[in-house]
Amino acid sequence: MLQSTQARQNNRIRVLVVDDSALIRSMLTEMLEQDPDIQVVGTAQDPLVAREKIKQLKPDVLTLDVEMPRMDGVTFLRNLMRLRPMPVVMVSTLTQKGSEITLDALELGAVDVIAKPTVDIAHTFSHYADEVIAKVRAAAKARVRALTTISERQSADAVLPAIKTRHYRTTDKLIALGASTGGTEAIREVLEVMPADSPAMVITQHIPEAFSKPFSERMNRCSPMTVSEARDGEQIVPGHVYIAPGNRHLLVVRDGARFRCKLSDGPAVNRHRPSVDVMFRSVAQNIGPNAIGVILTGMGDDGARGMLEMKQAGAHTIAQDEKTSVVWGMPGEAVSRGCVDDIVPLRAVARKIHKALEG
Repeated sequence: MLQSTQARQNNRIRVLVVDDSALIRSMLTEMLEQDPDIQVVGTAQDPLVAREKIKQLKPDVLTLDVEMPRMDGVTFLRNLMRLRPMPVVMVSTLTQKGSEITLDALELGAVDVIAKPTVDIAHTFSHYADEVIAKVRAAAKARVRALTTISERQSADAVLPAIKTRHYRTTDKLIALGASTGGTEAIREVLEVMPADSPAMVITQHIPEAFSKPFSERMNRCSPMTVSEARDGEQIVPGHVYIAPGNRHLLVVRDGARFRCKLSDGPAVNRHRPSVDVMFRSVAQNIGPNAIGVILTGMGDDGARGMLEMKQAGAHTIAQDEKTSVVWGMPGEAVSRGCVDDIVPLRAVARKIHKALEG
């Protein structure tokens, strides 16, 4: 019995909580230790203390406050991902500044983000704890790579074959893309190489409500296509990308010969709102064989059922492969259901989309 208990303790996910607030450190510790498979091995009030505790405690996952004294979270993360890459979940305030810094952190290699708990969280403590636990568990399984510089990344992108720009007929084609953990950077890699006159794209990325608009604006700056947060009733037109707002489902609906975005406050599906399944299902019903479904890195199975419906409706389907996924949950589940036509590395996704459009 002692041996089995010891073995279980040795297999627990070791977490270091880094936050300048003693209250937040205490709350996160209490939440995480509700899970018998997670052990908070230590806490730190700033990155300099965290640096020493990482060496001593060798945690599997770090939760990292975005804004801290002595050294901000992003500067610390940049150094960490260059010298000792490890799974990091950012803990961010729901402010414009906090959102922008958090998106910087995700670009540097942080696995995921959670909103910082508030002092009046008592009535939602259980739900919030479930989210924190799920994200830390996913982070523990994530593939984390050493940070590359911008110049290195651009050089690597340059070796890809140029994507031939085509002119597509009106609005008869549509690309639907879903992602979760690791998805913000995966989406960027796809959008960076999509030609400006590509067919319209709708995207559902699991992201906190305060972050979806800054994320859309960031994607608009890096993509030849026009990227924006979707608005209810907005007409879907070629050359545009519509990203689901946080905490609202995005559906595609038919309006005569046109298609429009529909936003819904309906219940969460697969514990998510927005849900990839909800979006994919609407695309299957309204676009059918003229759609292309793409599922990228993410924990859980959201999107797999909807992708199966898209496949059954005649759509072409693409999944990111396991090797390049931060977490191969969502694409892996879609593959296991037999509803994926192409399984490709992330950098081949945009090329595969265009090949499918030409077919």
